Amino acid sequence: MKNPSTSDESVLLAVEGGVALVTLNRPHRRNALDTTVIRLLPEVVHEAAGRDDVRVIVLTGTDPAFCAGLDLHELGTTGGNLGLPDAAASRWPWDAPNTVVIGAINGPAVAGGLELALHCDFLVASERAVFADTHARVGQVPGAGLTVNLPRWIGQARAREMSFTGSFVPADMAMAWGLVNRVVPHQDLLPACMSIAAEITDNDEAAVAAIRRMYDQTETLPRSQALRWEETAARQWQAEHHDPAVVATRRERITARGRSMAAELRASQRP
Repeated sequence: MKNPSTSDESVLLAVEGGVALVTLNRPHRRNALDTTVIRLLPEVVHEAAGRDDVRVIVLTGTDPAFCAGLDLHELGTTGGNLGLPDAAASRWPWDAPNTVVIGAINGPAVAGGLELALHCDFLVASERAVFADTHARVGQVPGAGLTVNLPRWIGQARAREMSFTGSFVPADMAMAWGLVNRVVPHQDLLPACMSIAAEITDNDEAAVAAIRRMYDQTETLPRSQALRWEETAARQWQAEHHDPAVVATRRERITARGRSMAAELRASQRP
């Protein structure tokens, strides 16, 4: 990845090929969230999302951890990292951008680190990844969406078990529960995420952004209301964006890609 930036090296940004890699970079603290990271991370993500050359954001951490949650050293002294940004433009972590965010979970994602992961669109995990909600173990409660988001990913009962026990969930169990989409060897994590990001960037940019908004809008609606909302949004899209010439242009690429993927699948299933 090229073009590393940000004035503080605790959050890194690099952009290449339509993909922004955002890296939590406090490995000596297992990428724990101190006041600086809590301030910088939304700024960096919003910066990446606002760039014309970025279609997908991949969020990860510098080994050995994804994010260990709030920095307990600061929490146990000044407690300054308990505060969340108040400005609407800096909502923690990134409720505003329409850019797809992939979480590349390279190690432990704990408490606030798990909350951070749950704000991604989906997660890909290294075999070294583990997940836990340890808020209760340090006498704290979640405040960045965990009790809202975690049940939507894995169900109420499993979410409550994680929060009430503080126990660690390994990567393979997290995938079985639906918390992560796939588990890959550690050295393959970023290449796998970049490959998925390339698949996304190959699609129509406006359509991907619109579908992402549809998922966000319909997620909390009752089923009947969600179906009506989606139908209305689809009709509006068709009226404003449908272009037969664009479909015709992309048709051959879509057909060729389908044949290629089918051939790869058949090859992988051969004994």
